[in-house]
Amino acid sequence: MNAPTAPMNPFDTRATLLVRIRDPQDQAAWVEFVDLYMPLLHSYAIKMGFQDADAADAAQETLLRVSKAIPSMQYQSDKGSFRGWLLTILRNTLRLHASRAKHHARGTGDTGMLELLREQPDRQQLDLWEREYQLRMFHWAAKRIQSSFQQTTWKAFWETTVDGKSIPSVAQELGISTGAVYIARSRVLASIRQEIELAESWHDQPAEHR
Repeated sequence: MNAPTAPMNPFDTRATLLVRIRDPQDQAAWVEFVDLYMPLLHSYAIKMGFQDADAADAAQETLLRVSKAIPSMQYQSDKGSFRGWLLTILRNTLRLHASRAKHHARGTGDTGMLELLREQPDRQQLDLWEREYQLRMFHWAAKRIQSSFQQTTWKAFWETTVDGKSIPSVAQELGISTGAVYIARSRVLASIRQEIELAESWHDQPAEHR
């Protein structure tokens, strides 16, 4: 007979990633932070027209700037979101790289790109950042929580949500009801959202209980 499960304590909390990286002793937090944001920064720089090596350098420099700034930062909701702050640092870094490249007659430093980066991002650029951000957060969170679910549950979610297969066809493939597929999708999506919130929040959050 299994031992009874302890009741959930609503006051249990998990330190969010943005809280943890302010602790210089928490090296694991920085590993997680870099794993999450480096691909995002690199991808955005590439889509802004930078060559791969320049995009990688700019992403690394952006993270270095973040590492220096974030320990003393105090979150203020009226100042905007973390993702907006990160985009500002990235664009400033890209502008510096474009300026340096221009002076050294390199391919990424054309005047048009430099002028574009000097301006406030327009709706198209903001939409690009938002798409890249959401996509990266989704895949990062999904990778982190996948092992928490049974294979059937995960396949029901992934094949219908990411691969675009129909719910009836996936239910038939997995030998479960369509209702079970809906439940699987709901459970996994809720867990992904919670993982993303845990990464984005400046405050500790209730502990997760699956």
